[in-house]
Amino acid sequence: MRELHVSIPIKLDDGTPKVFRGFRVQYNDARGPGKGGIRYHPQETIDTVKALACWMTWKCATVDIPLGGAKGGIICDPKSMCLHELERLSRAYIDRVGMILGPEKDIPAPDVYTNPQTMAWMMDEFSKLRGYYTPGVITGKPIPLGGSLGRGDATARGGLITLREAAKHLKLNLTKARVAIQGFGNAGSYAATLTKELEGATIVAVSDSKGGIYDPKGLDPAAVIKHKQRTGSVVNFPGARFISNEELLELDVEVLYPSGLELVITEKNAANIKAQVVAELANGPTTPEADDILYQKGVFVIPDFLCNAGGLTVSYFEWVQNLYNYYWDLEEVHEKLTKKMVKAFYDVLEISQREKVDMRTAAYILAISRVVEAMKLRGWI
Repeated sequence: MRELHVSIPIKLDDGTPKVFRGFRVQYNDARGPGKGGIRYHPQETIDTVKALACWMTWKCATVDIPLGGAKGGIICDPKSMCLHELERLSRAYIDRVGMILGPEKDIPAPDVYTNPQTMAWMMDEFSKLRGYYTPGVITGKPIPLGGSLGRGDATARGGLITLREAAKHLKLNLTKARVAIQGFGNAGSYAATLTKELEGATIVAVSDSKGGIYDPKGLDPAAVIKHKQRTGSVVNFPGARFISNEELLELDVEVLYPSGLELVITEKNAANIKAQVVAELANGPTTPEADDILYQKGVFVIPDFLCNAGGLTVSYFEWVQNLYNYYWDLEEVHEKLTKKMVKAFYDVLEISQREKVDMRTAAYILAISRVVEAMKLRGWI
């Protein structure tokens, strides 16, 4: 629908002036205000931001959240910048794009290399522009500034909820399931912990950008998390064998969580995937060619914009709580998240079975039909 390109001049700590480029794209707001993260990355492009804004449109529609799709980004290398420089950049970005943001217009959130602190600065700057405290403009904030309980593990928890329903559909006993997780960041590490604690599954392999570890007897997620915090990687975890990320994908397991990079399951390795269920916590881990192969093999894929929509859903809950200034306890957040994710799973499954298509195609059918219906009712088309 619209895209905004901005120049963002700030002074670095050594006094050097530098101009950064930033973007905000609002793809479609037929169903409600835009929703989507802001990422800081040296290779950020407007095409990436547009594609992600499109993705957010379908994700909101799939889980039936009354919001549209948007996305933002700044071309920068946050790893080379100090905290004060990042704060100045974050505030300056809001100064430039604030005219198209707002609780009733477009609600950003964290994404790659942004976090609750980034959102706190942005919310504060927008509140200054408005002249009053406006927590509903941003989600993913710290709890003391209107953040929602349950946001930290929401992406993984939502994925686990869809996995649980898939297991019921497939008559798969998760208590006896072996699980491999590629990508051990926020979503992957929480997925390991929750899947083991809540379902009793055995986590046999995990990996990060430096490689993976495998133990057929099972890994203790808490111990692996401590090891990674101490060493910077899961590699060299005591008692586990080193495996590559490529090998992890082809392990003989019941459940595979691609939770890291995009495009890791391709036509080259799809035929070797042995998992019964592929639960996509990452965005875009499977290519279209691989989708066809997995579907023909009978592998049940829970597509990304259904599987990883738990984070978006709790972000929506945060916005709702901000709007009427009343906050839910953790139990209520989990209850509402479960209800949303279960309904979305069966909405997609019903279309998949009725139209005899894979779950990703079914999710697109559902999402696009909902957006088109709203556009028709509003007289846009």
